[in-house]
Amino acid sequence: MDVALILLALLLIFVIVLLAKTVRIVPQARAGIVERFGKYRISLSAGLNVVVPFIDKVRYTIDLREQVVSFPPQPVITQDNLVVSIDTVIYFQVTDPVAATYEIANYIQAVEQLTMTTLRNIVGGMDLEGTLTSRDEINNRLRGVLDEATGKWGIRVNRVELKGIDPPPSIKDSMEKQMRADRDKRAQILTAEGGRQAAILTAEGEKQSSILSAEGDREALILRAQADRESSILRAQGEGQAILTVFQAIHDGNPDQSLLSYQYLQMMPKIAEGSANKVWIVPSEIGKALEGLGSTMNDLKGIPDKTDGVRQRVDMGSAETPEVGGPQGDADPERRRTSAAVEQAIAEAAAAANPNAGAPSTSPPAQADVPDPTVAPGEVPPQEPPAPPQT
Repeated sequence: MDVALILLALLLIFVIVLLAKTVRIVPQARAGIVERFGKYRISLSAGLNVVVPFIDKVRYTIDLREQVVSFPPQPVITQDNLVVSIDTVIYFQVTDPVAATYEIANYIQAVEQLTMTTLRNIVGGMDLEGTLTSRDEINNRLRGVLDEATGKWGIRVNRVELKGIDPPPSIKDSMEKQMRADRDKRAQILTAEGGRQAAILTAEGEKQSSILSAEGDREALILRAQADRESSILRAQGEGQAILTVFQAIHDGNPDQSLLSYQYLQMMPKIAEGSANKVWIVPSEIGKALEGLGSTMNDLKGIPDKTDGVRQRVDMGSAETPEVGGPQGDADPERRRTSAAVEQAIAEAAAAANPNAGAPSTSPPAQADVPDPTVAPGEVPPQEPPAPPQT
């Protein structure tokens, strides 16, 4: 009984081992390489597979996904004999698991060595500056060489990237100095261009300002000249109208010789006006001038010695004045005062012309009627020195 149980247990174990050797499960995106007696027989796809137990053996399981392999930095000499350190990254994928298994022993190591040798060949034909600025060119050339060389291995190289290109420290220092000098040069150029542009804009602004100022001055001068012209025209018109008004008023008033003599005597005190006129000497010919004034004025055309008829006064906005007749004019108080003033002036002028005939006088009486503008009202004017004797 015990022997039967032992045999049954051994049979059960054999069945389990047999099933394990017969049924093979391959994961997704992987391929199994089956060998029979050490020789390749078949490739297993993903899923459940059945093989002959104890005869077929799954030797390798190949990953069919795209793989990324980063290689450590490798020293590479450029065309100008500078050593740079370059590390690369390879993106590849196994397309033929049988070739990847039996055509190459270790395809990852093979790709690494092929990448280094190809990279040295490519970079060796470039200088340092070309190496640093031509990464895309290096990537494309390296990918073409690797894809062609690894095709018989069942491998397809999808991308190659240069992760870093490190020149020597001395070269880095020189490159930094060069870059700093280049940046300083560009900064100075930009500053100079900015200053030039600012100077140009300032000069243009000053030019526009000068032009506008000149135009403004010209317009101001034109307007001022027009204003002066209009002012002169208006002033001349006003003076002409004033002369016409005075002339018309004189003719309307019908003047005679007494009025002209009175006006002449009124102009004499104005000669003494002013702070510099301290002494006023009446000429000795004033009497003769007054005596001949009437006869001289009689010769003037249009000015009669005496007038008759109605006299008119110029209306200056005041109330109407009664007409003054010829015979009644002698009874007018204003007319009498005027005649008295004229006679007094004639007598004083005659006395001044003949000082020996009467009391000596140092100054003409007419001067007393002229107020001194330098003396305030109510004050006593300063005494003038005696006039020198006339010869």
